[in-house]
Parts: sequence; structure tokens; C-alpha cells
Amino acid sequence: MYHNRYGCSARKILYNERMLLTIDIGNTNLTLGIYEGESLGAHWRLATDHARMPDEYGLQFLGLLAHAGHNPQQLEGICLASVVPPLTGRVATACRQYLGQDPLIVDAGVRTGIRIRYENPRAVGADRVADAVAVHQLYGGPACVVDFGTATTFNAVTASGDYLGGAITAGVNLAANALFEHAAKLPRIDLTAPPSVIGRNTVHAMQSGLLFGYVAMVEGMVARFRRELGPEMKVIATGGLSSFIAHHTTVIDIIAPWLTLEGLRLIWGMNQRR
Repeated sequence: MYHNRYGCSARKILYNERMLLTIDIGNTNLTLGIYEGESLGAHWRLATDHARMPDEYGLQFLGLLAHAGHNPQQLEGICLASVVPPLTGRVATACRQYLGQDPLIVDAGVRTGIRIRYENPRAVGADRVADAVAVHQLYGGPACVVDFGTATTFNAVTASGDYLGGAITAGVNLAANALFEHAAKLPRIDLTAPPSVIGRNTVHAMQSGLLFGYVAMVEGMVARFRRELGPEMKVIATGGLSSFIAHHTTVIDIIAPWLTLEGLRLIWGMNQRR
């Protein structure tokens, strides 16, 4: 075993062992993870750069793999989800040209093992589909998946594996940026817990409103989802801020910050058996 710079323990992977690379392209972050079997090894959360070209992404991917002690020849496949259409093709091109793999892109026609009950199934983001797949297979339902990303989404998954839909609102960081940009006297702040709910200065008041306001929203939405899905509903939190928000509420049962990557691993495996 060894400990890498990402804080995770993993067995050092030999050259001839095969791995899966999972990539989730979000509006704010691009997340990647390397799987050997069911184990997540090195993983990264990067800033999404809408101006970056395929060659830049390709060189970045090579550098990340090399830093983790791997090379493209070890990759058995790549599974990719994206909610940023202009970047989907660029990243796919980078995978083909620099990693030697044509990625499986989660889209209509890809086997997922769940039923999408949305009025327009094509309108459901690929990340939300991957989250639902992971929750259904790893934790079971009924479940409410709360994804703290650019948007904060609440997603309903039934015990039988139906994705029903959910709710979407602005994410915490998006709300913080909106306050700074549209209120002349409000500063840009770090999202940390203030000393008390009642802020005694502007920064603490903003931190309280953003943090505890979102916590109250999560608690309220979870209660409403539970009334529709049933009292046995599980609550799974994912996304970059999941641990931070979960620390301030008791309604979250499971914190799974890399849930989307788990879903991509599962989807890739299902589609290799076709």
C-alpha cells in the first residue's frame, strides 16, 4: 500500500494491470478518477476551463496520469459525462489523440440500468443520471440525492430504480458571487462557518445567510421529498461542498463526494456486457 498526495491509500498499480478513467465535466469543475476494478485510486477535481483546447486537455491528462505513476497504455477504457456541450467534443478528442481511447459518453442509448421518468429523458443531465445509477446500485432506494455543484440539485430515485426527477436551484458559490456582483456594498467572501447565526458584521452575516440558509433549504427539501418518497428514504450528498454542508445538518445519511465517478464506473461496466 502507499499514500499518494491526494490523501487516499491505494495499492501501486503495475504496468500490465488495466484501469478505467472516469471524467465528469461540470460547469465549475472537471473531475477525474482512476479505477482498478471497483477501487477508486488517484482522483482530481479541476477548474473547468471553457477556453481550453483538445491539445491542452490531452497534455493535462497525460501529466495527471504520470504524476500518479500511470500511463495511457494501462487504460482499458474511459467513461465520460458532461453537462457542458462545447467541451464534450474537445475532451473526447483529447482522450482519443493523447490517451488512445474513444470514451463512452453517457447519453441517450447508453445502458444505465435505471428508468428515467422525466417528461423529457434527454433533458436530464448526464451527471444526475450517473448519480442515480450509483445510488440505486450501491445504496438502494428510495433515495434523495443532493448534489452541491454549480447548481444544487435534489434528485429522487425509487426503490425499484426509477429516476423520477427532482428540484434545481442555484448553488452556494453561485449565490455568493451573485451577491458580490449585484449588491454594491457586499464584498466577495470565503464560504466558511461564521461564529454564530446572527452575524455581527457584513461578512459574518453573508456567511450565515449562505451557509445556514442553504442548510435550512436542504432540510426543508428533504422533508418534502420524504413526504413523497416515504419515511424510509435515504439522503445521499455529493459534490465538492457536500462534506461542508453535511457538517451542519443531521438529515444527510451518506456523504459520497465522488458519487458521479462511481456511477460512471458502473455504467461503463454495464455497457461492456452488451
